[in-house]
Amino acid sequence: MRPRFSRAVITIAIIVAVLAVGVSVGLYHLLKRTPRLAVQEEPFCVVKTPEGVLTLSPEQAQISATIAAVAARRRLPERAVVIAYGTALQESKLLNLDYGDRDSVGVFQQRPSQGWGTKKQLQDPVYATNKFFAALVKVKDYHKMPLADAAQAVQRSAGGYAYAPHEGDAKILAAAFTGRVPRAVDCWYPTDKTPAPKPRTAAARKQLARALGSTAITSKRRGWLVAAWSVAHAEKYAITRVGYNGATWLNDIEADGWQDGGTAGTRRVELS
Repeated sequence: MRPRFSRAVITIAIIVAVLAVGVSVGLYHLLKRTPRLAVQEEPFCVVKTPEGVLTLSPEQAQISATIAAVAARRRLPERAVVIAYGTALQESKLLNLDYGDRDSVGVFQQRPSQGWGTKKQLQDPVYATNKFFAALVKVKDYHKMPLADAAQAVQRSAGGYAYAPHEGDAKILAAAFTGRVPRAVDCWYPTDKTPAPKPRTAAARKQLARALGSTAITSKRRGWLVAAWSVAHAEKYAITRVGYNGATWLNDIEADGWQDGGTAGTRRVELS
């Protein structure tokens, strides 16, 4: 037998439910109006593409940008970048680790004892990425293989199946950092009240050249790759503004990604 409730009890229940919804909606709009700086003090990066959205630490974004730049220098297809990201996500979570299983180190957890290089070399993301791609391109038809199989052919891991679940995130990263999707990388880092350090743009371009080779902008896709690399490395080189192709990124937590406007054309990425 179903219990019966009085009209008064039902009325009270409805009122409580309405109040709960009202409070929730009010809090949502209040939080939207509250500056994000009040609750966000750690630097972060957001990658947005049609494939999805990811949040990264600056180190993860920098390594992602480096992998894409090395691939561009070697003229590798986007599939190679996806495989590299899937591997790095599993091996190190896209972090440049100084430890690992046995003597494994670095982004790809490569082992000095297996001939990959010295420990110091393998903790250089540019060197480690070049070694990974050099091994990958020797795998016949790697670009046609499932990600896990291609990664396993290079890494020879005890659990090669573990690379497969990272393919979705790897595709998001590849779309953004290769420059295929414009305006896809947005980062923010805190600044204190002391005079801001001067941007070290020359040092940034020199480091970019280590990974990319020539920094000349020969296509819009390459331009957006350089722009994404620059935003990812903004905190490291005290860069607060990046401009490219009529769009501008600012180190502003209140800004919603890249904004229209700016003097930069398609042949130059402006840093300041």
